[in-house]
Amino acid sequence: MALMTMKEMYSRVDSAITQHQDVKNNIPRTEMIRDAVANGEALPAANGALATWTPPESTGRSPKDTITVKHPDSYHNIDWDSPNNLPLEPSTFDMLFEDALTLINNKKTLYITDRVVGADSSYALPTRVITDCALTALFTDNMFRPVPEDIESSCFADKPFTLMVFPYNKLQRDRYKGLLRTMPDGQTSNMAVAMDFDRRMGIIIGSAYGGSVKKLMFTVMNYYLPLIGILPLHCSANEGKDGDSALLLGLSGTGKTTLSADPNRALLGDDEHGWSNEGIANFENGCYAKLINLSVQKEPEIYKAVFHDDDYLKHGSIIENCMMYPNGHFDLDDERLTPNSRGSYPLTFLSNIKPSSKSGHPTTILFLTADANAVVPPVSKLTAPQAMLWFLMGYTSKLAGTETGIVEPVSTFSRFFGQPFMPCNPNRYATMLGEKMKEHGTNVYLVNTGWSGGPYGVGSRMDINLTRSLVNAALTGELEKVDYREDTLLHIMVPTSCPGVDATILNPRNTWEDKAAFDARAQKLAQDFSDYFDKAYGNKELDPAIVAQCPGK
Repeated sequence: MALMTMKEMYSRVDSAITQHQDVKNNIPRTEMIRDAVANGEALPAANGALATWTPPESTGRSPKDTITVKHPDSYHNIDWDSPNNLPLEPSTFDMLFEDALTLINNKKTLYITDRVVGADSSYALPTRVITDCALTALFTDNMFRPVPEDIESSCFADKPFTLMVFPYNKLQRDRYKGLLRTMPDGQTSNMAVAMDFDRRMGIIIGSAYGGSVKKLMFTVMNYYLPLIGILPLHCSANEGKDGDSALLLGLSGTGKTTLSADPNRALLGDDEHGWSNEGIANFENGCYAKLINLSVQKEPEIYKAVFHDDDYLKHGSIIENCMMYPNGHFDLDDERLTPNSRGSYPLTFLSNIKPSSKSGHPTTILFLTADANAVVPPVSKLTAPQAMLWFLMGYTSKLAGTETGIVEPVSTFSRFFGQPFMPCNPNRYATMLGEKMKEHGTNVYLVNTGWSGGPYGVGSRMDINLTRSLVNAALTGELEKVDYREDTLLHIMVPTSCPGVDATILNPRNTWEDKAAFDARAQKLAQDFSDYFDKAYGNKELDPAIVAQCPGK
C-alpha cells in the first residue's frame, strides 16, 4: 500500500476538523483555563494556578517511545547511531496517523492552537496543535509564541508543522505488535511520541507529560534549523545592559537556571535558542521549570511566576505532578509522586526579561559541568577546537547509589548538552559552533559548578559566590586580560589568576591534600572521555583537530 503524501495527510486532517461538530479554534486563554477545570483536567490551587496529575507512566518523557520516521530520501541527515534516534517505518506512522484521525472524529470537543516556535520571524515555525484536552491547549499557549504579524517573512511560512496530541488515549497493543517497542513484560507499548520531519507532522498518543509536547517541537526545530544554516542550542540566554548576550549550556544539576537568572541581565529564555546570521533568538514563549525542592529564597523569580496569587481564570500557570493538600497548598519537597514535578508559565510572569527574546551574536558562551570528581578547574577557557570537543561530549557527572555506603561519581555525557533532542549528525552541530565562534569572536568558557578539594564525599561543592564571581569575570571580559596555562591532560586553558579570586583554587590540584589521588582521578576521568568518544564518535570521521582535544587522547 502506497504511503500517504504530506498533502494527503493535511487534506484529511483539515476535512476532519471541518466536519467536526465542536471545534474550539484559538479560543481566549481564559476559556482554555475554564474548560480545563470544567473538564476535570486540572484543579485551581489556593494561589489560582492549575494543578494537574498524570498517570505514572507520564511523569516524565518516554524516550523509548519517542520515535522518528526513517525516510529513504532524508535518513542520511540523522545520526541513527545515537541511542535516542529510534527509527520508525513510514508505514507505521501512517497507522498512527489513521488512529489519530479516528480520535479526532470521535472526540466530543477539539481544541486547536496556532502558534510559532521561534522568536525570530525569519525562521519562526508555524505550529498547529490539535488536541482533545483544554489543558494541553493552555500548555501550548504558555510555551509557544503568538504568530507574528510578519510571519510571511519566515522561511517556514509555507511549511507549517502539525502536532496531534491525545494524552489519555492508548494505542491497541495487538495492532502494533512488532512495530513499536516490546516492553520488559513482553507487551507492545501502547504509547507513541512520533515525528515525521519529511511530512511535517507529529503524533502523541498516550503520553500526558507536558514535556512531550515541548520537547517534540524542540527536536523538530533542532532538525530543521541546521539544514538552513542556523545552529540550535539547548541553553539559557541573557543580555547585559550594554546589549551583550551570553549563552549558558549545561545538563540538569549544573546550575544553568540559577546562573542565568542574573538580576543585572535580562533573560531571553531558559531552554532552547537558535543562532542565525542575525544573532540569537529564543524558541519559546514560556518556561517549564522543575519544582522539586524549589524555594522562594533560592529561586524567587521562578517561585513567584508559578505561585503568585491571582484569580484562576487570569493565572494559567500549570503545576504538574506536585503534591497538593486539600487546602490547595503544595509541598515542594515531597517527591512521592515524582521528583520531576514541573511548572509551566509564560515568560511574562518573570520580572527581568527581554520581551522580544532576541539579541545579537553572543559574546560569551558558558559550558556548565558539575564535576563530582573535582578535577575540572572552576573555570577554564576553550579554543574553538576544544569548545567543539566539549560541545560534542556534553559532560557532567552524576552520583551513584549509596546502598553499599560507597558513592562514586559516574561520568555522564549528553551530546550538545541535550542528546535526546539533537537528531542530526554530530559534525553538523559541532562544525557550526566552531564557525560561528570564529566569525563573531565569541569566547567559550568551561565552568565547573561541582566539587573542589576532593571528589564527592571528600571535597565540598563549589561555593555559589565563587562561581558567580568567575561567571561575572567571563561576562565582563576580565578573563580576557589574564594569562593561561594549558592543561595537557584535559586539553583546556586554565587561568593563572582572576580578579577578586584566590588564584590558588584555580588549579584544582592545589585544593587536594593527596596529590597522587588527584592525578589518578584526573587520569580516570580522561579515560572516561576517551572511551565514550570512541564509542559515540569513532566512526563519524570528525575533524582530527577536534579529536586531538579529547581528554585522554
